[in-house]
Amino acid sequence: MPSTDRERNPQALAEEDIAFIKTHLGEWLTEQSLGKPAVVYEIELRELMVRVEEELKHQRELMRQGFEQVDKRFEQVEKRFEQVEKRFEQVDKRFEQMDKRFDEMLKRHDQQFFWLLGFIATGVGLIIAALRFL
Repeated sequence: MPSTDRERNPQALAEEDIAFIKTHLGEWLTEQSLGKPAVVYEIELRELMVRVEEELKHQRELMRQGFEQVDKRFEQVEKRFEQVEKRFEQVDKRFEQMDKRFDEMLKRHDQQFFWLLGFIATGVGLIIAALRFL
């Protein structure tokens, strides 16, 4: 013989009990909440929503200001990078000028070396010629 919910669990609620609870639940919650009627709760909820919306608006404005400050900082950093880049270009130009001067100096030293070799060869040749005639 199948047993009902009441027989298995004597504390189980009947359908009519559930219906009764559903109909009176709002009243009981109102009574437990310091006796404020539903209209008062609705007004309080609306005031709370307005305060939350105002706070969200304030937070949005703070975020916008923060983003503007970040954008300004990025612009400053970008300008600084441009200055550093210009400085590197100036240093690069100086290195190019130094390379040119170094190349010119090497050419002069090469020419002086060849002249010195020519003088030494001429001097040795004159000494050998003088020794043959003596």
